[in-house]
Amino acid sequence: MNQPARPEDVRISDADRQAVADRLRTAHDEGFIDLSEFDERVAEVWRMRTRGELGRVTRDLPAPRRQRRDGLVFADSAGGVTMKVLAIIWMCLTAVSVSAWGILALTVDVTYPWFLWVAAPPAAVLLTLYVSGIGRPRRGDR
Repeated sequence: MNQPARPEDVRISDADRQAVADRLRTAHDEGFIDLSEFDERVAEVWRMRTRGELGRVTRDLPAPRRQRRDGLVFADSAGGVTMKVLAIIWMCLTAVSVSAWGILALTVDVTYPWFLWVAAPPAAVLLTLYVSGIGRPRRGDR
């Protein structure tokens, strides 16, 4: 009867190898390993077959820092989620107002930009909250 493979004996995929190569690139970018060591380790990663082997190549590196997400505007916190929801509501309200103004401007020749009275005050409030730090990511998160 075959016994299940130990976790360290499980084969790895190219995606697993690429994830470790990316971690090594980050370690190089942060100055933990030099370029020649980076090259050696990456070449070794692409020769490896199992998770146990893969773990060896990063064992002496510190845990990776939380990576910045591209386009991170709001923090991953309750305040960030609240600001994101409020911003989405504001964008929807503004889109409806501008659309209504556009339809009126085309049909009854209304040119006064009344939609600004709908859009600008909430935008000022959202900007004030954001500038004061509510929902904004900390410097280390960006």
